[in-house]
Amino acid sequence: MFKTPRGLRLHIGIFGRRNVGKSSLINALTRQKVSIVSDVAGTTTDPVEKPMELLPIGPVVFIDTAGVDDDSFLGAMRTARTRKIFDRTDLAIIVTTGEGWGTFEEELLKEFDNRAIPFIVVFNKSDQETPDSNVIKKIKGKNILTVCTDATDSMGLFDLREAIIQKTPPDIINAPKIISDLIKPGELVVLVVPIDKEAPKGRLILPQVQTIREILDSNAYCIVVKENELPTALQGLKTKPAIVVTDSQAFLKVAADTPKDVPMTSFSILFARVKGNLNELVLGAMTIDKLKSGDRVLIAEACTHHPVTDDIGTVKIPRWLTQYVGGELQFGHAQGHDYPDDLERYRLIIHCGSCMFNRREMLSRMMHAKRAGVPITNYGLTIAYTLGIFERALEPFPLILEMYRRAKKRDSLAKAPQMNLD
Repeated sequence: MFKTPRGLRLHIGIFGRRNVGKSSLINALTRQKVSIVSDVAGTTTDPVEKPMELLPIGPVVFIDTAGVDDDSFLGAMRTARTRKIFDRTDLAIIVTTGEGWGTFEEELLKEFDNRAIPFIVVFNKSDQETPDSNVIKKIKGKNILTVCTDATDSMGLFDLREAIIQKTPPDIINAPKIISDLIKPGELVVLVVPIDKEAPKGRLILPQVQTIREILDSNAYCIVVKENELPTALQGLKTKPAIVVTDSQAFLKVAADTPKDVPMTSFSILFARVKGNLNELVLGAMTIDKLKSGDRVLIAEACTHHPVTDDIGTVKIPRWLTQYVGGELQFGHAQGHDYPDDLERYRLIIHCGSCMFNRREMLSRMMHAKRAGVPITNYGLTIAYTLGIFERALEPFPLILEMYRRAKKRDSLAKAPQMNLD
């Protein structure tokens, strides 16, 4: 049975102090014993994730986290892991008890406000402790949605589900398109999929599968070919394709083989706008021209895998970038949910297409990069830029292409020598 990938699920994080009933709440919401429940404070030591269907929203993943008030040495490590969950939380549930509202909860409110993450406040164990009326008044005065529950007997769970539906971000329900806004019903799309050592045996990778599915949902159709078969496939077509989409590793060959009047881009660039902000990532790619020998570059991948010969992240991109810059660069690497705190030491961040992440996590990473003053771009954009086919790869997105040309012109004017009128 096919399961919706985590990257396409609404991520609901459950936060609060130790022993407020977070694990009991997630068990009640999922109707399963997902997390261990105990009267001992701090039973949950690491984030626990549970995917499920929550109608009418659809696929979600609940994340149970460790308490944020553990001041011990191990507790500090657990709290740090909990805070990393902020980066991929689409909707937060702050769990407290009747008499438990205080500094920790106020800090959570502030954190979610700063990150523009919608949240719900849940007063759990309401059968034991009636929430302080002054606290309720204060919270509601901030227009914060509150729910009273007792997870042990399912009291208030219906209200909580209703609150989750109400606070679900619109961009989850109306998710950004991969390709359907670039094509019309009945049009043909050519997908170029290299089969090399990195290709998973017997299957396609996630961005390719998701793109195919969206093409079919749009009542269009596609053919899938390897890069060496592209010229023959194009010659055999009776109708011109609406667009050619390639794996970024085959960018240069596909660009050469695709007729100039056929738009062409890559899966990675399609996912740059689905998972992040294409405008910002394009501007990030432009800073490649500012790199010089000795600069540090961080290459980040959403998935974890053992690098193979000529790996895209550890071998190909460093090679192409070094050739473009004309000097040796220092490369750092991050995989999975690990992401350095000291981004300031890098001159550029190059991220994968982030198909394994939800959009919130990629946007959070872009936000961290911006706060550190470090430009960020992605694999496909980097490859297109270093190979000299950047504008070609942006042709399917005319507004983005025009933005890039204006920015490039501004840079050129800024670098031009000024006439001395004295």
